[in-house]
Amino acid sequence: MNLDYTDDQKAFRDEVRAFLDEKLPERLTEKGRGTRALTKADHEEWHAILNEKGWLAGNWPEAFGGAGFDAVQRHILEMEMTRAGAPRIVPFGIAMLGPVLQKFGSKEQQDHYLPRILNGDDWWCQGYSEPGAGSDLASLRCEAVRDGDHYVVNGQKTWTTLGQHANMIFCLVRTSKEGKPQEGISFLLIDMETPGVEVRPIVLIDGGAEVNEVWFSDVRVPVENLVGDENKGWTYAKYLLTHERTNIAGVGFASAGLDSLKRIARAEQDGDRKLIDNPHFAARMARIEIDLMAMATTNLRVVSAAAAGQAPGAESSMLKVKGTIIRQEINALTRTAVGPYAMPFQSEAVEGANEAPIGPDYAAKATGAYLNNRKLSIYGGSNEVQRTIIAKSMLEL
Repeated sequence: MNLDYTDDQKAFRDEVRAFLDEKLPERLTEKGRGTRALTKADHEEWHAILNEKGWLAGNWPEAFGGAGFDAVQRHILEMEMTRAGAPRIVPFGIAMLGPVLQKFGSKEQQDHYLPRILNGDDWWCQGYSEPGAGSDLASLRCEAVRDGDHYVVNGQKTWTTLGQHANMIFCLVRTSKEGKPQEGISFLLIDMETPGVEVRPIVLIDGGAEVNEVWFSDVRVPVENLVGDENKGWTYAKYLLTHERTNIAGVGFASAGLDSLKRIARAEQDGDRKLIDNPHFAARMARIEIDLMAMATTNLRVVSAAAAGQAPGAESSMLKVKGTIIRQEINALTRTAVGPYAMPFQSEAVEGANEAPIGPDYAAKATGAYLNNRKLSIYGGSNEVQRTIIAKSMLEL
């Protein structure tokens, strides 16, 4: 396999770099790489800049307002944005719901919701998991009962990422208890300002509250907000998850994290030498870099196959498992590099308090990132579930 970019792909990479050099606000880069957390307004600002360029929805066809990029172009854009320190594209509307509506939604739903995703009128969140339905998602109990021109929704969703910012939520709801659990699930679009919707923050181990519980109490949802056919939501959910997991390896994030780790190791002193010159520490960094290079090669193989029209299979599970392990190892080694300054975990400094951080700027996020990213091996399908997929589909066990 030839892992070199073609001349056209190199030209596109250069175009992306030039665009980022000109249009990416330096304060967003400094904020992301420094001590402060990115806000909703920061993400919306960056989305608007990308949308003006026509690159916000690189995965969408041009007919729906997207860039129509192929898999390699999308890979290049993602890698260059993380290299430059740009905020990530919040995935729920662009990468998850958008493709579902384009394939299964009605013309009216496409005409109404897709432009609103692009121009920032709607911020979407994902209503899949429940307290008793995580990896075993088919056991979900949130119920939607037909009542004339509406569904009446009762139940609970949990781990709703950035739900505190959202005005819309796409939900899997139970519309039938007959047959197999997967056969009674529907895909519903719900306005979060509807009476009966309540968002309750969940404070995480890092002190933040980026995930939430969402409660539904007799919430009336118009029937026209049903995507596709009733009781066929499991099909649409699986289609969405293929898009969620395609880039879940996070090669770009891992590469940016490793670069940051190297900068810290060059800045930190270890006795009479720089930390990066410590043979033991350098060997641990080298092992991570070797694993990352191998994963990046595998990722390019998957990207190349996708560009040729092949759907990713168990390879996505392989990338998800390895990618999360690498990112967690980078987080752990970053805390080691920061040393004692990683101990006074400063959630206030990250959230924007006026107090100066203790120690160097890069120390403030070290422990928070380490704690928060323990979730990487759970979301998007736990690593245990991914290993089972690999065992069944590739090893035939």
